[in-house]
Amino acid sequence: MKNLGLLAGLLLGLVLAQVAQAHRFAPSLLKVTEIAPHQYNVVWKTPVQGTSSIPLRPEWPDSCEITSSSPPQLEGTGRVDSWQLRCDRLGEDGLVGDTLGVDGLGPNQASALVMVNLLDGRNYQQVLNAEKTAFVIPAESSAGEVAGDYSLLGIEHIWGGMDHLMFVFGLLLLVGGGSRLLWTITAFTLGHSITLSLVTLGYFDYPVALVEFAIAFSIFVLAVELTRTSRHDVLWRNPWWLAGGFGLLHGMGFAGALAETGLPQDNLPLALLFFNVGIEVGQLAFILLVYALWLLVRKPLAPWQERLLPVPIYILGALSAMWCIERGLAVFA
Repeated sequence: MKNLGLLAGLLLGLVLAQVAQAHRFAPSLLKVTEIAPHQYNVVWKTPVQGTSSIPLRPEWPDSCEITSSSPPQLEGTGRVDSWQLRCDRLGEDGLVGDTLGVDGLGPNQASALVMVNLLDGRNYQQVLNAEKTAFVIPAESSAGEVAGDYSLLGIEHIWGGMDHLMFVFGLLLLVGGGSRLLWTITAFTLGHSITLSLVTLGYFDYPVALVEFAIAFSIFVLAVELTRTSRHDVLWRNPWWLAGGFGLLHGMGFAGALAETGLPQDNLPLALLFFNVGIEVGQLAFILLVYALWLLVRKPLAPWQERLLPVPIYILGALSAMWCIERGLAVFA
């Protein structure tokens, strides 16, 4: 297991070498709030940076008319547009039974969360993607839909957050397998679960730019630890302290992405729980993928393993240093 990262590091390096930024592509959010019978406030938030020249655009029934709009505003890494709609030509239930959607999800390989809040207290959430670009507003909401949607968002977030995955990858290189890996990943999970919950529930706030820099620095510290030839210091003997402590920082990063997406206030604990579940599922899937890659190539790479062993560590260190510089500049901008 000490050579676990040889091929994984090389393959991930080819991908990650193209990655100059992390956490820039949070899911888009379409939030529709009924403010009076047949009148709706619409907020559309989408990342400024896209992966295609085709823009992402919200869609609503043609019978709805825009009565007012606000100038676009930049909010973090996203752009926010807002409109007020009047839908007098719809039936008594307004938008219930009609369709909301987002155009451009396929070309951008993106996802979007649709949230609908009606005057009578009904709330709906639906994740849209390239396969499902529209949502018919039902008569009743479902806790199962909330659980499924936020689990999917959690998985998408961890797989879209290369800095978090690289920290997990570094932990794999540090501890190998067996019970040490179990305890270390458990400590990381507990750490980020605590701060994710506390921040999301509003118990404290934090400077986003500084925390993003600290997350990058945590990966750099881990890379430095991996370069040590003597593996008998305190951090090597007790890696769970390192994982748990830095997990607190990573949880704030998760909370920031979840705040950008939004939470259903009537199902907030359930959404928070399953967003965390999604993160854990994505994290475990990543670990299993690294293991699978290693099992496939450990024999072919055996003659070169001593030469290749430092490669994933150097990749980890280079990426984290790049992120530290980039995010450090953002802190003082």
